[in-house]
Amino acid sequence: METSAARTARPGPTHPPPGTPPHDDAHTGGVPRVVDGRRRTVLLVLAAVAVLSAAALVLGLLSWQPDRPEQARALTGDERDRLAAMRVTNYRDLRAGVRVTAGSGAARTELVGWVDWSRPLLYLDVGGPGAGGERGLLQATPAIVLLRPDPAAVPTPAPPPLVPPADRWRLHDPASGQGLAAVLDLIFRLAADRPDPAADAARRVGGATVGAAPVDILEAPPPGPGTPPDARPRYWLDRDARLHRLETRLAGLGPVTVQLNRADRPALRPVDALGGRAGQPRALTAPERGRLDRLPARLRARGGAAVTLTAPVGTATNLRGSGWVSWTGRAAYVAVADLGVPERRTLLRLDGSGVSRAEVPAATVPGGVESPGRPPLPPPARGWRADAGHAGELGLLLDAALRAARSPDGRDAARRVRGDTTAGKAVDVIELRTPRGPLRYWIDRSGALRRLELRTRVGAWAQLDLTPATVPRLAPARGR
Repeated sequence: METSAARTARPGPTHPPPGTPPHDDAHTGGVPRVVDGRRRTVLLVLAAVAVLSAAALVLGLLSWQPDRPEQARALTGDERDRLAAMRVTNYRDLRAGVRVTAGSGAARTELVGWVDWSRPLLYLDVGGPGAGGERGLLQATPAIVLLRPDPAAVPTPAPPPLVPPADRWRLHDPASGQGLAAVLDLIFRLAADRPDPAADAARRVGGATVGAAPVDILEAPPPGPGTPPDARPRYWLDRDARLHRLETRLAGLGPVTVQLNRADRPALRPVDALGGRAGQPRALTAPERGRLDRLPARLRARGGAAVTLTAPVGTATNLRGSGWVSWTGRAAYVAVADLGVPERRTLLRLDGSGVSRAEVPAATVPGGVESPGRPPLPPPARGWRADAGHAGELGLLLDAALRAARSPDGRDAARRVRGDTTAGKAVDVIELRTPRGPLRYWIDRSGALRRLELRTRVGAWAQLDLTPATVPRLAPARGR
């Protein structure tokens, strides 16, 4: 039974004031319009709250700030085990996205890209106000650093293109950098194939959240050389021993921050100077063996070829060149530019009598330092001198091109490294083990030799590309 109080509290029907048009609830489902207005207001408020919450979440994710101040303490057994396994976890995960900030203020350098600990290989875009001459693209192994300088690049780096440009790479001289080598070494040392010993001095200094995953902030002894003893690096480590962030200091650089994106892990392609993309080496098939065996006769029948060369033979010696090889005349004649000496060109002639060279002004040879033109014809009558060093590794590369028309060393132990393409042609990359070191022939399916590669003493690969052409008569070099 309904009480009188309830009847009194129940709202009665409402009536519009006199003169007000009749209200049609049929178009509102029997709900007064005032409720629609309130609903819209509530929805707008909720939407605003959602936007603010999302913004706060993003800011929270990007800030990398600890959840709350905590008292530092010794590691638990689980934390100690995860810290010891951190580098093995990186090694097993193979790859990760990398963002590095080194230094501060106007000296700050920023690097963005990827690391592949399994090869190992780094591929980064270098920027920031302190990048200087190192601004541009970078590929590196623990032993070699290659730069593709781009002084006109915007100061803020961005992830580099997955397929790296093929040209303008050069060996980087560590002595000319601002501690770049120490930063690269730090990233490479974040992976290992075995656990680290327990760090007795390590401690937990706080916690944070990366995405939706909680992480522990662990302070541990320096990870290796180059880190000041008082640096006390801090590692953001999740429950699966995966590193997300490292903060430390490096001598001569100051503060360094390394952020890892564990979900951004594309396969990386090394540039030609680092050996090109990985393959699956195997023995030659019968058709591949046949093309290799018939190659000397084919080259002698062709007579010669135009050549271009790229030879990173030292940190301070990056050579580019162009010219000809003659298999019938058993001679090579090229003009060479050293990227470090743009005002000069070197003319080299290699034949049965040895190697001769002549130094000439850059204006004598067309083209620029990155792509010098072919040497002058006829060759200069004066200025030649015998090269007792036989032009070093560049001479070895030219000599290998001439020997290819005979019976080259290492054919019996030849193996196919991988398939590749050059100048629009599919090729088999075949590696020969010679007394001078590994030598690679790029042979297309028609049996033509398209490229020779020689591994230099610094571990980089020099390339000599061959193009069918009419070769001029290469007159012998004369003396002074």
